[in-house]
Amino acid sequence: MNLKPETFQRIDEVITHYPVKRSATLPLLHLIQEDAGHISDEAITWIATKLELQPINVLEVVTFYPMFRRAPIGRRHIKVCRTLSCALSGGFKTCETFEKEFSTHRGEISPDGEVTVEFVECLASCGTAPVVLIDETLHTKVDATKAKQLSDQIKAEAAARK
Repeated sequence: MNLKPETFQRIDEVITHYPVKRSATLPLLHLIQEDAGHISDEAITWIATKLELQPINVLEVVTFYPMFRRAPIGRRHIKVCRTLSCALSGGFKTCETFEKEFSTHRGEISPDGEVTVEFVECLASCGTAPVVLIDETLHTKVDATKAKQLSDQIKAEAAARK
C-alpha cells in the first residue's frame, strides 16, 4: 500500500491506544483516507490483516459510514447540502451550477481532475442555506451566482498551480 512513512508510524502508534485491536478500525480508516484520498480494497485487506480481522469486518465499517470514500475524488471536494432547508433555499440549483461549471456530474471527477461535486446530508448551518463545504471551508447562502463565483475562484487557483 502506497502511504507516507508518517502515516504508517501514526497507524502503529494509534493501535497502542486500544486494548482491543479491532477498536482501532475507524482511526485507521481516517488516517488512510487522509493520506490516500479514499479507501481501496487493498487498504481494507491491509487494515484487516493489521488488526487481525476478516476483510468483511472492515468493509462493514467503510460502507456504514458515509464519510468514507471507496473511489478517488478530484483534488477539490465540493459538498452541497441537500437537506430540507438547503433544498427549499435552492440547493439543487446550486449543485447544478457547480456541475455545469466543471462539466461533471455528482459523484464523478471533473474532466480536468480538479473537482468532485456531491450532495451530502446536513452541513449544520440551516439558517444560512443553501450551504456548501469546499474541502474544509463552509460557504453560506450559496445561490447560483455565488456558486459561479466560487467555481471561478477554484478554476483560477488551479490555473495558478500550472
